[in-house]
Amino acid sequence: MKAWNDKVRALLVLSVIPVKYANQIHQDCIYRYFMEIIRVLIVEDITDYRQALTLLFNNTRGFSCICDYDSAEGCLQAGAYPDADVAVIDIQLPGMSGIELVKQLQPQKPGLLCVMCTAYEEDEKIFSALEAGAHGYILKSDSPAKILEAVVELYNGGSPMSSQVARKVVQSFKRTPSISSSVLTLREAEVLDLLSKGMLYKEIALRLSISVETVRRHCFNMYQKLHVNNRTEAVNRFLKR
Repeated sequence: MKAWNDKVRALLVLSVIPVKYANQIHQDCIYRYFMEIIRVLIVEDITDYRQALTLLFNNTRGFSCICDYDSAEGCLQAGAYPDADVAVIDIQLPGMSGIELVKQLQPQKPGLLCVMCTAYEEDEKIFSALEAGAHGYILKSDSPAKILEAVVELYNGGSPMSSQVARKVVQSFKRTPSISSSVLTLREAEVLDLLSKGMLYKEIALRLSISVETVRRHCFNMYQKLHVNNRTEAVNRFLKR
């Protein structure tokens, strides 16, 4: 319980830090994007952590927690999620799991960006969440600043993952070389590898010293070869074992 209390205190401290200290908590990368408020939905059954996340988003410039629920069923019954941009969802919930919730939310509102925020980092849960349609996967052990950055990255087209999770994704690439060797070119496999780490097109372009348009062309070719429609489906197809 002490660990949870420490986490909550850290979140509450961050939530009340004045804007003038924003650089100290790495929020400069967040503020530059804000033309609108990012509307966040939270589904978390641990009351202290849910309330702390709510305070974090409501007291940080550019965010607003529009609703929070302690169960997947409560979220679905309330029906407030159409107004949300990003859903931060725990996996282990009473009743329906967070992964099943993502499966049900995606067809109802395809534009809703779902990120798992959980204590679990097992391979099975990671890939099950991605296959269900989750756009990102972060851990509760991540710092409050990292959680904010992950939501902004997701909102701006990225697929945020905690470093521990990204490492498991990369390891899975090494275990499944058949697709890249028989279908994708070396460069396409490199782009897909970077996409799986949550990098944006412009970041991939800088890393590989190519243009953003070239990255887009590689992605288009990948989608056709893998018979998918977007980056999430491409990563899921590539990692499926």
